[in-house]
Amino acid sequence: MNRIMLDSEAKTDAAFGKIPDARSVEERLNSGFILLDKPAGPSSHQVASWARDMFGLERLGHGGTLDPFATGVLPLMAGKSMKLTKKILTHNKTYICVFRFASQPDSDKLNEVMKNLTGKVFNVPPEISAVKIQVRSRRIFKFEQLDLKNSQMVARIECEAGTYIRTMARDMGLLLDMKVELKELRRETSGVFTLDDCVTLQQLADAYWLWKESDQPEALLRIIHPVEKLLLDYPSATVKDSAAAALAHGAPLLRPGIVSIDSAVSEGREIVINTMKGETVGLVKMIVSSDSVEEMENGEIARPSMVLLDQDLYPRRWKKSE
Repeated sequence: MNRIMLDSEAKTDAAFGKIPDARSVEERLNSGFILLDKPAGPSSHQVASWARDMFGLERLGHGGTLDPFATGVLPLMAGKSMKLTKKILTHNKTYICVFRFASQPDSDKLNEVMKNLTGKVFNVPPEISAVKIQVRSRRIFKFEQLDLKNSQMVARIECEAGTYIRTMARDMGLLLDMKVELKELRRETSGVFTLDDCVTLQQLADAYWLWKESDQPEALLRIIHPVEKLLLDYPSATVKDSAAAALAHGAPLLRPGIVSIDSAVSEGREIVINTMKGETVGLVKMIVSSDSVEEMENGEIARPSMVLLDQDLYPRRWKKSE
């Protein structure tokens, strides 16, 4: 996207706020997230509870359930970042899967079945899932075979959020007229996040120990990411300190408070609002198009739909009404 500059002379007060990467461990735990390589065994809920208890947090959840036997990318959301959990759950996912067939399948027939299970398919949750059992469709972007021998296939599946791979194993079995089991499942990616971005439970525990027992926060500062990194794929606008303070209190975004904004953002679209230091103020819904903002001198541009910035981080520049 191109950027529309509206106030090139605007400045931010260094006495308030800070760039996200300069936040302390405590500040990151207030609104950050951890990318965990979940091990096989515990449920996603158990892993999140363990991390929550270790840090002594009131709020820490996970973004995207993995079955106990499954491994891979599992975002853990701390504090205010939990407000973004539903948005994380809509990210596309990639899985490495191991399927076991009752007997060695015919290669041509298997390729045909995999082709039929690519694109928009019906994907009914299995009975053991935590969601309501109902017919729904999901999009499978890629279903590729990586290896096939000894009646076992390793495959990669790129799919829409909410796809049940167990269901795909069952459907393969119906189409091949044989039993097909999902033996292993590893989530490679969740949105833009990959296994390369993740840490293990042991690495998380070691980093916590270094922070608490040796006053060495460096490892945790690499592990707990600022909430801003969850929203990098959203269009955005940058605002002045005074506008950030007003938005943090629920006020609408007004034209004089904008420093710059992405072009070609349509009316009704949700965008991220950042301070001049790069802190995320929250999400707003546009009530005009961004391309029309340059022609405006005053008036409302957008209204907040989610606030993430602490209300007392930037001082108020307006008077309380009596």
